Amino acid sequence: MPEDEKTPAREIITDYAQAHFRYFRTADGTVYAQRNGHPVARPIRSQGTTGSHRQELMVGLFRDGVGVFNGTALKEALDLIEALALTEDVQSVHIRVAPGWDGATWLDLGRADGRSVRIHPTGWDIAVPDPREVCWRRTQLTGELPLPARDTDGKGIDLLLRLCNFATAQTECLAIAWLIGCLEPSVPVPAPFLTGPQGAGKSTGGRMLTRIIEGMSGDLRRAPKDEENLIAAVAAGWVTALDNLSHMTPDLSDAMCCIVTGAENVKRALFTDGDVFRARYRRPLLLTGIDVGVIRPDLAERLLPLRLERPRVRRTEAELWADYAEALPMILGSLLDLTVKVRAVDVETPTDLRMADFAHLCAQLDAATGFGSLAAYRAALDDLNDDVIEGDLLAQTVLRHAADVEPGTAQRMTSTEWLHHFTRLYTGEECRPLPKGWPTTGKVLSDRLKRLQPTLAARGVLIDSGRTYEGRYIEISRSPAAPPHQQQTL
Repeated sequence: MPEDEKTPAREIITDYAQAHFRYFRTADGTVYAQRNGHPVARPIRSQGTTGSHRQELMVGLFRDGVGVFNGTALKEALDLIEALALTEDVQSVHIRVAPGWDGATWLDLGRADGRSVRIHPTGWDIAVPDPREVCWRRTQLTGELPLPARDTDGKGIDLLLRLCNFATAQTECLAIAWLIGCLEPSVPVPAPFLTGPQGAGKSTGGRMLTRIIEGMSGDLRRAPKDEENLIAAVAAGWVTALDNLSHMTPDLSDAMCCIVTGAENVKRALFTDGDVFRARYRRPLLLTGIDVGVIRPDLAERLLPLRLERPRVRRTEAELWADYAEALPMILGSLLDLTVKVRAVDVETPTDLRMADFAHLCAQLDAATGFGSLAAYRAALDDLNDDVIEGDLLAQTVLRHAADVEPGTAQRMTSTEWLHHFTRLYTGEECRPLPKGWPTTGKVLSDRLKRLQPTLAARGVLIDSGRTYEGRYIEISRSPAAPPHQQQTL
């Protein structure tokens, strides 16, 4: 055949690709490739070297006898495919958990055959999802889950609780509520903070909870040193588990708040001047540690303390994880059964808690099982408020001031006047030095009080601000319904 009558290699590749793959774009403009009939989607511009669509396409061309092509032809074909895909409809890709049709939820088992769990209002099934309904995105953090067992009669939950060293029944029901929340893609869940004495198995317990969702390859990792690396790690998986936290910087605390409730990160795209890359993220977060020091009030509202105790009988790692791997199909099956049962319950949503979706889930769990998880959640938040107050001398000083105020009465001053008042109250007659971090200006005091507002409100101290023709003011009062507050010791 004359040279000019040969079909260009890029056209051969393009025709083969369009016949064997479905191409679409997401809302941020990323183009994905999805093999016909298979739910897993891969970005065609993947920067990774393992499992990329380029490799997938090359292997398919070779195995089907089409040929072996050079990099130039592949690049030209993928450029054309990407341009054509940008005109297609937008579809979302999901990691591990995804919403489906008719109120269903899908759980990716991470299997090569694409089989997943479909949780629907009447039960759950194992099937390969329709690619138009669910597109899975997988990374190196996506582990494989076993096929869940059926007809477990709740035995899997009992097995899990025996393997973990939870200190109380209240802690156990909160852990179960968190696991159910992890299977719901639209519900923000607080971050469990596994605490306890040294040797209580906090890291082991964290791994067990994580691997129910992420598979046996799921593991804990050290907290990244900067927010950008933390966001990258969060975006690559579903459950992010950080181990052995001993200190929490303000930046890390703010980043964790964003991870739990959702945020968006925008940065410049690589090798461009004008384009930007958008990363939306909201993920279940799990933390372990003995003590992280001072907890900021906004993070405290997003934490779920789970206390563990030292086991009476020690077991080897090999024996423990062998038993866990054997029990995991039954644990997952029992969790799915309970999830269906909980979702079928209709209850009122508690309106007084920051994480209202999780509070609603706790109320559903209580109605379905009688556990009492909502009361346990309230008690846990109350304990966290105590931790915040114990670590903040300004909060203690405000409570000391409020102890001398009649319930139902309010005092109004400028932020600078309040700063002088609290400083005199703290230093006292001994004129002791001010601690590090004490507010230095009225503006700093105002900002600190805004952060402490929910914590102090839980103790019956209300803080409000406003403006008159004379200027801005801060108003502090005691709630009439609040019980008398015991004076805080400074």
